[in-house]
Amino acid sequence: MKQFNVLNKLLLWNGLFMLLAIAACNKKDDYVVAKPELVESPANKGQDTITLGDSLLLHPKLMQVNIASYSWQVNGETKSADSIFTFKPTERGNYEISFKASNEGGEVNLNYKIHVWGRYENGFFIVNEGWYGHGTGTLSFYRYNTAILEDSVFIKENPDKDLKPASSTLQFGTIYRDNLYLVAKANGPVVVADAYSLKETKRIAAQPGYDWRAFVGIDEQHGLLSSTKGIYRVNLETMELGEQVDNVSGQVADLMRVENHIFAISQGEGLLIINANTYSVEKKITGMQLGFAQTPDGSVWAAGGTTLLKINPSTLNVEEITLPFQVYGSWGAWHPSALTASTVDNSVFIPKNSSWTSGNAIYKYDGTAASLQQAFITLPSGKEMYGAGFAYDPQVNQLVVSTVNSGYNQNNLYFYNANTGQEVNSFAYEGYYFPSVAVFHE
Repeated sequence: MKQFNVLNKLLLWNGLFMLLAIAACNKKDDYVVAKPELVESPANKGQDTITLGDSLLLHPKLMQVNIASYSWQVNGETKSADSIFTFKPTERGNYEISFKASNEGGEVNLNYKIHVWGRYENGFFIVNEGWYGHGTGTLSFYRYNTAILEDSVFIKENPDKDLKPASSTLQFGTIYRDNLYLVAKANGPVVVADAYSLKETKRIAAQPGYDWRAFVGIDEQHGLLSSTKGIYRVNLETMELGEQVDNVSGQVADLMRVENHIFAISQGEGLLIINANTYSVEKKITGMQLGFAQTPDGSVWAAGGTTLLKINPSTLNVEEITLPFQVYGSWGAWHPSALTASTVDNSVFIPKNSSWTSGNAIYKYDGTAASLQQAFITLPSGKEMYGAGFAYDPQVNQLVVSTVNSGYNQNNLYFYNANTGQEVNSFAYEGYYFPSVAVFHE
């Protein structure tokens, strides 16, 4: 009997231990680690932009759970194991940033797409003549995100460089193959700078006798410079001047390369159409004073007298449109032409200027005679365009208009909707800048 009681007790204790073990196992199986989850998705689906030199703090909002590990990757390369990440790129371009938070319950992933603008990319440049005899011209930059016009940006980025002599005027600028070409008149230099950082890469040094007008790129190694003495070839790798283009003399100004032709405005001969391979002059059209614009249909446009010219760049066939006013060149104190075109339709914008001012009215030709019956934009009283006066901004489909007041030290920038002609914005700034032309990234 005693042995039976002992056996029963042993069986009872073994059963209790088994029950406790089973219960413990069930409790362990019932406990599930909460998977990380986002409280909210990032704004704009994780897409954003910043300017080179700035930084962006990325801080995903997660539910309050235990996280075992974090991981941040930039373009596939692991950069951090923290819960937040400060993105500060060193180069412009597109970046994909991946975030992962994980624990025993699982993981959550989040992707960001960030475009990094170059330091001088998210906006446009204004080339300023400068106050003749009082100093050189300057380069300004208008930023879209701040709506601020920054002054003397070339010198700020190149403190050991200059645009001297003070007698020269900075007159022309264009972007070609990611380089900004700045062209000065009156013994001044031709300067090449990276279009995104503005760091100078090469130049044609200032020299007495130089009197440049405009630049156009031909290919990776070759370009052309117009001047008061015709057109010069230039080696873009060395920025050494080559031979002059044959049969072109006297003052030549605006240039444009389209397909296999170069279009040039000559003071003495009007419009010259030059073969881009042989540099031979294929066609001349007298009386043209302003050039050039190209519409999305491929047509090249020029103007002179009371004629607006539409040119097929392949066949060189010409269509003439009569203007209700006369347009003039700026040969006495040359500046780039204001003739410009939309990139969203085939509209062309023409200044109503005079022989001594860039005027205060802009006309728009949309392919119909009716569109030329009245001005598309008339500036406020007391304002007049200076230099080229206006240009089309393809980034925002607007006309950017530079004006001065009597006395020339009060400047205004006006922004007009290129479809409707309605004013979008404007601001004033003081100083003897004498703005010549706006230059846009493509």
